[in-house]
Amino acid sequence: MYETPEEVESLQRLIDSSRAGATPHLRAIISGNHVMTAPQIVDALTGMKVLSLATVTAKGEPRVSAVDGHFLHGRWTFGTDGRAAKARHLATRPAVSAAHVDGERIGVFCHGTAVALTPADPAWDETIAHWAAHYGSDPTTWGDDIRMYRIEPTWFVGYRGADAG
Repeated sequence: MYETPEEVESLQRLIDSSRAGATPHLRAIISGNHVMTAPQIVDALTGMKVLSLATVTAKGEPRVSAVDGHFLHGRWTFGTDGRAAKARHLATRPAVSAAHVDGERIGVFCHGTAVALTPADPAWDETIAHWAAHYGSDPTTWGDDIRMYRIEPTWFVGYRGADAG
């Protein structure tokens, strides 16, 4: 867990505003004990989580692919090879949606903007160190054009099923 108390509070405000602006249908599903709070989400997203990441083609068509997601400081981080279709999509259309679903146990959903991380980003060193510790090597060494991203969320909710504890 990398989140500061301020980051957890910020994530909770985003969750609250996202739920408040959601459709009645979504609010009926993610209600009562099924609502995940920011601390619950942070706890549930420790380590690598498979994300279904949606990007948009030049024709405006959605495309979903799976990426390794790491939740750091209340934000998803992910990487891809620069030759991947998603890298081309993100270069010109950085809007994304991401979901981590673990059966009926939990579902975490967000919409936002994918921001390309570079060594100039204040979070670069910590992000790369986290990924390297998890995988045993620096992810930027995995190919000639590895790109790392952080999702800046504009909408975020989490669902927990009855068996989520």
